[in-house]
Amino acid sequence: MKVNEASINDTDVDSIRPPWLHLLAAFLAMEPSHSLISISRECGGGAITESVQYFIWNQCISKSDGKRHTPYVTSFLKKVILEVESAGGVVIDELYEQLAFYMTSLKGDDLAKGASRVIQEVSFIYPTDHVEVGACQSPRKVVVPLNCSLNMLEGDTGCSIWPSSLFLSEFILSYPEVFSKKSCFELGSGVGLVGICLAHVNPSKVVLSDGDLSTLTNLKLNLELNHMNTQCDSSGSILEDPCMVRSLHLPWESAVESDLQDLMPDIVLGADVIYDPQCIPHLVRVIATLLTTKKSNSLHKDGSQVPIVPNDQLNSDIRNGYEEFVFASTTQPVAYIASVVRNVNTYSYFHMVAQEANLKVVDITQNVKMFNFLPYMLSYQRSSVRLLGIYQSFQ
Repeated sequence: MKVNEASINDTDVDSIRPPWLHLLAAFLAMEPSHSLISISRECGGGAITESVQYFIWNQCISKSDGKRHTPYVTSFLKKVILEVESAGGVVIDELYEQLAFYMTSLKGDDLAKGASRVIQEVSFIYPTDHVEVGACQSPRKVVVPLNCSLNMLEGDTGCSIWPSSLFLSEFILSYPEVFSKKSCFELGSGVGLVGICLAHVNPSKVVLSDGDLSTLTNLKLNLELNHMNTQCDSSGSILEDPCMVRSLHLPWESAVESDLQDLMPDIVLGADVIYDPQCIPHLVRVIATLLTTKKSNSLHKDGSQVPIVPNDQLNSDIRNGYEEFVFASTTQPVAYIASVVRNVNTYSYFHMVAQEANLKVVDITQNVKMFNFLPYMLSYQRSSVRLLGIYQSFQ
């Protein structure tokens, strides 16, 4: 499974470093204009200097070559020009000319509406203290281009990027050893961001699912956009090719238990799947079935018996911290669910239904050391996301 990787030296500007790198990444990710202005000021030491403007022109606007969402670029240009003029600075001719081109060549309706789909590029920039950076001279990054809808409700909200998927992706890249050589299954995969990040950490298998067919179609487009081998299969058969990302149509309310048990993943993932009280019983049933412990009685590939950790030890391990929880997850299936708590009652209802299904739900948000792979994404409120670890209770 392949993802787009690059070092900073792959760009035309060898000297690019934060905050310049952050400005380009924020533009490609379509961060709000006020965030771009803030980073632009940082690049110029407090002002959007001519050198910053030339960087915006050369690295952001010129290279977009019409591929970027015109209303977005136009709004950014207006704000840059207004910011410079308000401070009594000089605006370079290229920015004036580009804005004039947009304003005169496009009709008002076209400029306001633009395309219904856009390409957002999420760049996960490795921090200097990450183990994979090591002795590298240049910052490393994983770039994930995604076809997204401007209508946030399209595909039951599955065609847009949401904070929990960003958080879960950072979690995966922060702890690659947890997912390496593991069979991973995602519920409600949306645009596919989490699955693409999973592919980067060398899992043994990745199965991505969604209950909405339009979301699933967009998901497959994004997997192809990221140069991944894909296969869509509705028969429930297991694919053994480790280089294959399988996409699966899975409405929770109609999921068949025997098909779910055949999947037998090591790790189940979900981002923002706790949102509708009516869906929660179906969601919990699917999670509980996927976390069945019959896998614990099977054999390793080398023929040795897979051990079962006693429940008392498992509970003790979790109380002692996250590292022990990771160890416990190697002996039985585990789920990681990232969620923004928008409604406390819905969140509490999920916990209640999970407990009734003999699932242990542990909030491990404060126990994980998350690397900041998205320092440029000022609109991303990481603190709003909770990370839950879920496993089957034997009590």
